[in-house]
Amino acid sequence: MDKIFSEKINLLKALAIMIVVSGHLEFSLIPMFPPYSYQVMIFFFIAGILFNPKYNFTEYFKRRFKSLMVPYFLYALAYMVITLIIAPHCGKFWGMPVTFKNELLMPFLTGHQLDLISPLWFVPCLFITLLVYKIFSCIRCNDFIKLGAYFILCLCAIHFQKYAQNINYLWIFRTMFALFFIQLGYLYGIFYKSNSIQKFNIFSTKILGMVLILQSILWLTNKDFTPQDGIGLHFLLVWGQYNNWIVPILTSITGIYISLYIIEVLYEKIKDWKFLNKIGKNSYHIMANHLLIFNIITYLFLLIKGISFDIKNNADIYWFYFPLKTTYFYFIIGIISTTYLGEALRNTKNFINTLLHKHLNV
Repeated sequence: MDKIFSEKINLLKALAIMIVVSGHLEFSLIPMFPPYSYQVMIFFFIAGILFNPKYNFTEYFKRRFKSLMVPYFLYALAYMVITLIIAPHCGKFWGMPVTFKNELLMPFLTGHQLDLISPLWFVPCLFITLLVYKIFSCIRCNDFIKLGAYFILCLCAIHFQKYAQNINYLWIFRTMFALFFIQLGYLYGIFYKSNSIQKFNIFSTKILGMVLILQSILWLTNKDFTPQDGIGLHFLLVWGQYNNWIVPILTSITGIYISLYIIEVLYEKIKDWKFLNKIGKNSYHIMANHLLIFNIITYLFLLIKGISFDIKNNADIYWFYFPLKTTYFYFIIGIISTTYLGEALRNTKNFINTLLHKHLNV
């Protein structure tokens, strides 16, 4: 993978995680494109770009378990301790009862065993989907035929969404929907490396205009303005909930396209922005920790204002103080603090690995 392409992917990860954080604060980082209509699918798309078919299944499993699930369970353990410590002080236990089933099995079924790391539900979901994708990659056939097959699975996941209400089957329908976007990313990576992307100029003003027209048409199906109307352009892969048989697929594609377009157009201006590159490199840590930061900010606001913590405990984990004035404060502080927390954790890991390497070679 060439240096420029690698840098663009990292910047795309940075944009993607900022879209996720903005979604949890209920505002759109990119106007016209609601975060919940595509935010998670960008990460599946990126996983497809980075997919390397050269490894056998055993080696691939080991690599993905090490990169995805080992840090996941370390975070799960850390947040279990944090949740147990803060529960007596905030008057509420943020999560399910601590049992072996909830801590070891529930991550793969729902990923919501602990509220503070609920955004990390995506990691076991990605892990499972990548393993299934790896198995299917062994089937020798045209990549576009595979894309069509995954598209059919995507439609089936939507059509049979009622079965996803059973958490024992939820992971299956998440995987069925996500495989299409991994394959889409895989094909994008192939075309980019072969210069076909530049040849067909998919980032032309004409194609951008077509995407914006399509998005404006999709907005005709939007029902997000009143709760009783449903989820509109938003869909919830996390719970297998969709409002329309084709809109979730289309909004995922348009959202991925506009994200790619932004990175492609702005690349020369932002490629040397060190902090933005740090955000991309620490997207996992931002995903894991931003809810903790949001809740710390909320409790500090309540403490300063002399408001009882009960107002927070009667709401869900995503409730934050006075959103009309504080939304962007949460966003900026959340991104900055979790990025540098991630940097600190990565540097600590590298330091420990260096010490171990020197010790073992003595």
